[in-house]
Amino acid sequence: MSASLYHVLLLGAALIAGAVVPFQSGSNAMLGRMLGHPLWATVTSLSVSLLAVIPLLFLFRAPLPKLEHALQAPWWVWTGGLSGVIFITAALLITPRLGATGFMISAIAGQILVAMLIDHFGLMGLPVKEVNLGRVLGVMMIFGGVMVVQKFTP
Repeated sequence: MSASLYHVLLLGAALIAGAVVPFQSGSNAMLGRMLGHPLWATVTSLSVSLLAVIPLLFLFRAPLPKLEHALQAPWWVWTGGLSGVIFITAALLITPRLGATGFMISAIAGQILVAMLIDHFGLMGLPVKEVNLGRVLGVMMIFGGVMVVQKFTP
């Protein structure tokens, strides 16, 4: 498989992964209303995630985790779970007020801004991808899009 085809497949997989997120926001928002409190929806969502991934561990014959290595890792490796809680809770609180589009476009804009900083400084063990004029203009266009969408959303 050529490198360019592989790259296109990865971009397609990322597009599909991103496409399911608005459904997560909407379903969790409804679940929060049905359960009587948004935090119960967060707990339920994360519990369903755990139940969904356990069979995959067996299917892919994943080896047991190397906890001794994880315990020696930098402190920030543990923030992924906290980030998930923040995102899920924010989504189920904000989506009913802004709508799926308003929430998602704002969340994506925040993700892109922070991702660009992570890339620029090579944080979290990732390779450095410096900020340049093209990347800044692209992000500015995204933020402009956020403003246009919000302006024309009743």
